[in-house]
Amino acid sequence: MAQYKLVTCTINGKKREQIVDVRASLTDMIRNNFHLTSVKKGCEVGECGACTALIDVEAINSCLYLAVWAEGKNIITLEGLMNPDGTLSDIQQAFIDETAIQCGFCTPGIIMTAQALLDKNPCPTETEVREALSGNYCRCGTHYTAVESIMAYIEQMKEERKQ
Repeated sequence: MAQYKLVTCTINGKKREQIVDVRASLTDMIRNNFHLTSVKKGCEVGECGACTALIDVEAINSCLYLAVWAEGKNIITLEGLMNPDGTLSDIQQAFIDETAIQCGFCTPGIIMTAQALLDKNPCPTETEVREALSGNYCRCGTHYTAVESIMAYIEQMKEERKQ
């Protein structure tokens, strides 16, 4: 017999309430109840990183995180990185500028992982970027250009700080 629980959390800056099955993953809640499709259902066992979301600023595989654990949490998906006017954030734009997208399935998870790293360390080394992305899998092989995109973004931010 299924049990249900009311979950109250903040998703992309908006307070949300949802009754969920206690067995449901955060991925399912985000996609099915709030229609935020940047959180992808990939492996569903925490191996690919396609479902990565920021939960209280930590990059988390939302497929392994029960929706009921989101109670009181602040969750950010790729949609939440966009600027208030609906334009892409600088990190999202860097992926486009550096053509780091092929099929795009893994891209949201990679960007969210990068964002979590950049929030903690605004100027990571390439090695630190590669280590952070080690939990994200890309079947198309865009890891190299993803790293290039992140490094280009870092250089852009350095230049803007000098001005």
